[in-house]
Amino acid sequence: MKPLFVLLISFGLAIFAMKLLAHHIDFARAARIAMSAMLLFTAIGHFAFPRGMMMILLPFIPFRLALVYITGIIEIMAAIGLQIASLKNPTAILLIIFFILVLPANIYAAAKHIDYQTGKEDGKGLNYLWFRIPLQILFIIWTWMSTQ
Repeated sequence: MKPLFVLLISFGLAIFAMKLLAHHIDFARAARIAMSAMLLFTAIGHFAFPRGMMMILLPFIPFRLALVYITGIIEIMAAIGLQIASLKNPTAILLIIFFILVLPANIYAAAKHIDYQTGKEDGKGLNYLWFRIPLQILFIIWTWMSTQ
């Protein structure tokens, strides 16, 4: 839920800033700015809650801690790549692949009731998937539409 709020609030702020400063609104750029803000926000979780983030990885995945940090770095790099004109399209494609690849971890975390912030198995559970899966689809569509 928090990433969605960051995305939407950042989008609104970007639109407001563009209107105020440039008197022109570039909705695609505002959407990329918002996605970058959301990615930076979610990347923080990889470094602030590594134990809980490791818990959401499927059990057979090796090098869990390294993977948590690497995916955090990937999110930071994607946030930057979306803002560079020559990199925005390849970044979008890689980011969409990333969103698809992390979906099983989100499903696993919901099935196991994992709360990545506390590192405990008292999370929202499977009902969360009714929100999370459409949210992941929104992230994919948002990323694609903002770079076309």
